Amino acid sequence: MRYKDYYAIMGVPRTASAEEIKRAYRKLAHKYHPDVSKEKGAEERFKELGEAYEVLRDPEKRTAYDQLGPNWQADQDFTPPPGWQPTGGRTHKHARSAGSRGPDAAHFSDFFESIFGGGGGGFRRSASMRGEDEHARLSVTLEEAYAGATRPVRLSVTTPEGHTEVRTLNVKIPAGVQSGQQVRLAGQGGPGYGEGPAGDLYLEIQIAPHARYRLDGRDLYLAMPIAPWEAALGATLTVPTLGGKVELKIPAGSQSGRKLRLRGRGLPGTPPGDEYVVLEIVNPRVDSDQARALYEQMAKELAFDPRAHWGA
Repeated sequence: MRYKDYYAIMGVPRTASAEEIKRAYRKLAHKYHPDVSKEKGAEERFKELGEAYEVLRDPEKRTAYDQLGPNWQADQDFTPPPGWQPTGGRTHKHARSAGSRGPDAAHFSDFFESIFGGGGGGFRRSASMRGEDEHARLSVTLEEAYAGATRPVRLSVTTPEGHTEVRTLNVKIPAGVQSGQQVRLAGQGGPGYGEGPAGDLYLEIQIAPHARYRLDGRDLYLAMPIAPWEAALGATLTVPTLGGKVELKIPAGSQSGRKLRLRGRGLPGTPPGDEYVVLEIVNPRVDSDQARALYEQMAKELAFDPRAHWGA
């Protein structure tokens, strides 16, 4: 019989992780599935992939296979070593029972049978395989993240027959969603094969930058311009929030950079975020003789040195 290099069949190194093996199988099975593939020899290739995946996805089978060593070459004449017994003390009878549970009940090779026992049931063109999960990004506005929304999203999808079509889905964006959070759309991923179900589509939310607010987790930051006399004397000002305008009291003697908290006015959640109003004192422009005279009067009459704390 001929030696089967399962790693070469899957196109992965011997050090490949379980996830890398799974991804390789899905990609190649998609390409060679007999129900849809136009590739020459697709049916035989698909059988080889099923056998290789049956071994490499199973930690015990993979360990037993790896015991044969890395020096065998594909299609080299092979005979199991004398007294061969897979890792874990499994008898040949036990291995045969385990080997009959392949992903597609495919007829496996003599090589597989010599190592693990019979493959059973004969290859089926209608072998089922779940479609692959797919991932995409969806940009939403801060207002949509705050209040929730339903957005039409256009997606290019591949049908089981290999055609591409454009599909429009109405995606519900939950209130309080955050950047990096995923919205799962069940059954909207890659198509299944045979009777296999479609995979899922995961939309990763990205909240677009906002012209007025800065978002940090669930908290919002708003830079609030105020006049010097509002900061010095105090005032009650109307402040925008995503939930509507509110009144905010500015304490007398406030300075630029002071943060005033509006509890619960950030993104919804448990607990909800807050909105922080950051004061920025804006001086009037000196664009008239009167304005200049007022500044000169302040400089003369106010004993104010903003750098007095520096010392001599």
